[in-house]
Amino acid sequence: MAALDLHVMASVFGILGTIFAFLVYLAPLPTFYRIFKTKSVQGFQSTPYSVALFSAMLMLYYGFLKTNALILIVVNSIGSFIETVYLVMYLIYAPPKVRIFTAKLLVLFNVLAYGLILGGTSQIPNASRRLTVVGYINVVFNVSVFAAPLSIMRLVIKTKSVEYMSFSLSLCLTLLAVVWFFYGLLIEDLFIAAPNILGFAFGIAQMIMFLVYKKKKKVALPECSLNDQIPNTDRVATVENDDIVTAGETNTQTQLEAGIKKSSEADDHENQS
Repeated sequence: MAALDLHVMASVFGILGTIFAFLVYLAPLPTFYRIFKTKSVQGFQSTPYSVALFSAMLMLYYGFLKTNALILIVVNSIGSFIETVYLVMYLIYAPPKVRIFTAKLLVLFNVLAYGLILGGTSQIPNASRRLTVVGYINVVFNVSVFAAPLSIMRLVIKTKSVEYMSFSLSLCLTLLAVVWFFYGLLIEDLFIAAPNILGFAFGIAQMIMFLVYKKKKKVALPECSLNDQIPNTDRVATVENDDIVTAGETNTQTQLEAGIKKSSEADDHENQS
């Protein structure tokens, strides 16, 4: 009876995990609609989507090696497709340097690294050991999915603006981490449960940061580049209204001073005569 209850609970959390996973994959839709509408990637970065695609591909491989892992296969197949669409759109509207950087990132992770993992683990004759090795690799890169938004968090701290942070994505990632953690525990798969502990912590940190900076004035960033090219606001000085002299006032004052000086010179000339 207890085993049956655990199986039912695992199924429930599996379904919830699937739902939240789809919400996470669809959360960037407003961002990419904005990119499509403006024909510019603005301050948005491609790293979270590149890492998410790589992680989904790895988890898909893990799902094929693991028995009774239909949920993992379905979720990560759809996730890989959606992330690919996002990245293609990003590449279309990114400036040349950012486009080249993103392409290099995809080749490095999704072609070279993924190919090495597939080729290397396929040489392990024992199926159980192969699954364990791939599981450990997944733990590392699933953590990187949650750590990828750290670059956005750094940008938020530097600009004191959440203009380029998605609260809906952070919330969905946090809920997803909680659900997958319990799902991994219930099916006794620590390779699924373990990474989501850190994922929950990162998600909470992002939401707190959003609440702290959401009322701050938005900072307009230049076109996204490889470096955080944030406008330098250190040189902006505040002056009191009484000290402000407009160009028109300066010209008028100059003209009056010139007229007074000219009149004074004329009076001196008459006195000398």
